[in-house]
Amino acid sequence: MIIRKANIRDLTFLKEMYQKLVENMIKHQIFIWDDVYPSEFLEEDIQNEQLYVLEDEAVIKAAFALCCSNDGEKYVEWPLSQKNAFYIDRFGVNVDCLRQGIGSIALQEAAVLSQSKDAEVLRLFVVDSNLPAIKLYEKNDFIRAQGIYEEKIDEDITFYEYGYELVLRSARVKKLE
Repeated sequence: MIIRKANIRDLTFLKEMYQKLVENMIKHQIFIWDDVYPSEFLEEDIQNEQLYVLEDEAVIKAAFALCCSNDGEKYVEWPLSQKNAFYIDRFGVNVDCLRQGIGSIALQEAAVLSQSKDAEVLRLFVVDSNLPAIKLYEKNDFIRAQGIYEEKIDEDITFYEYGYELVLRSARVKKLE
């Protein structure tokens, strides 16, 4: 498997992949994403060179944006608040690859990429009702921050999101010195 930046040629497949993810989430009563989000943000992520794909044998298995900030970052109390951080956004695993460890591999690759950009922590937000994602993040040593980010989508919809962070190896080494 390789990790690489997504390119515009990936866009059609990625939109289809995320649409299947949305359908799968709805099937499992997780009403977070829709036909607009995250698909409508993928092209901008590609243009900003922040969208990555995990690929094996020319098939995209997972994708995520790696960003240097997040709108919710000031709404929770991060254990390592002073550390240089990157944020995972729009994390998705191809539904044809669920329950194969691909999510964990993609998170590990995101950590390696973040370290290569001198980050000391990797962070993300997850809606409180997305229990499969929460289990994945906790299984991969992400620690929940104190507080909840209330992301107001529109007049009728507010998502309650937990912040999670992973201490990267470079931060662990510095802490030990």
